[in-house]
Amino acid sequence: MNKISTYTWRIILLPFSLVYGIVIAFRNILFDAGILSSTEFNLPVISVGNISTGGTGKTPHVEYLVELLKDNYKVATLSRGYKRKTRHFILAGTDSTVKEIGDEPVQIKQKYPEVQVAVDRKRVHGIQQLMEKVRDLDVILLDDAYQHRYVNPGLSILLIDFNRPITEDKLLPAGRLREQAYERRRANIILITKCPERLKPIERRLIVKTLKLYPFQHLFFTKLRYKEPVPVFMEENQPLNLKEIKASKPCILMVTGIVSPRLYKKHLRSISTRITEMTFCDHHIYTDKDILRIIQVFEELQGTDKLIFTTEKDAMKLRSFTTLPEPIKKRMFYVPVGIEFLNEETRNFNTQIQNYVRSNKRNSILHKQ
Repeated sequence: MNKISTYTWRIILLPFSLVYGIVIAFRNILFDAGILSSTEFNLPVISVGNISTGGTGKTPHVEYLVELLKDNYKVATLSRGYKRKTRHFILAGTDSTVKEIGDEPVQIKQKYPEVQVAVDRKRVHGIQQLMEKVRDLDVILLDDAYQHRYVNPGLSILLIDFNRPITEDKLLPAGRLREQAYERRRANIILITKCPERLKPIERRLIVKTLKLYPFQHLFFTKLRYKEPVPVFMEENQPLNLKEIKASKPCILMVTGIVSPRLYKKHLRSISTRITEMTFCDHHIYTDKDILRIIQVFEELQGTDKLIFTTEKDAMKLRSFTTLPEPIKKRMFYVPVGIEFLNEETRNFNTQIQNYVRSNKRNSILHKQ
């Protein structure tokens, strides 16, 4: 879609954004006034979410918190389980499927089997169930819950994509904002995500100036960190030798079902510039027809030195197609993604999170007081 048609569509959709904005603002007023009530819980609850729709790197940040806390605390994550086929509360097991709990919860449970992973459409009910079913639970990470105001978290973390400033965006459907940008005021911590490798001081100052932070708010900047490729079918494959792969410059079929694959493609270009893209919508549920199409496109790639690269989230779903031809399985890899803090702020962020959890544990003196 060219710039003219995009601009035209935004003009057409602005009245709908106005109506949507009025409804959302009125809802927030009801919560702020106490007419609609938020529930607090007597254990640490950390909310991780965003104001804009998708694409802020939420899952790597939730996993960062899991890594930070899991060795010293009993951790649980709770999300609604987007696009799952079930509706009730589920406490995941290592054999839980994407259809049962959604792709991101499956990813977290498989990476951290010792962590309690739960899904529930109603977060208050989900927290209550976790507190009942999980003994000695220390902290709950609420995934994608910034707009879910029926829970009042002890610590709220808001993610903002560096490449899509919320102060320059529009409300749905003309833009990608779920609520007005000024509602960032509810966050205790704001993370500017997907920053460039070298963030210029002037860029940092402009962001600080634009956000107009309150004294109680803390601002951090993070970037994505791509790790070594991993076979989608572990039993069928061996890890890649990146040096050899880069030297051979293979043809890559990039298969993604995420909001914005631009940064992922940029990373793959460091491996090879010969990339063919197959993009699906965010949280796409792959079908047999999709798999046949992927096989067809892969087979049509020129040469014998070719690979399929996908994201970790997509790998969780593609792994269920065990009847894929063996030559295809052996050439399928995903790239795990982590995060890094800029400006040497890792220790500062970690300390804030750990202090909050330690001070608010149910058996802590400070919490009892």
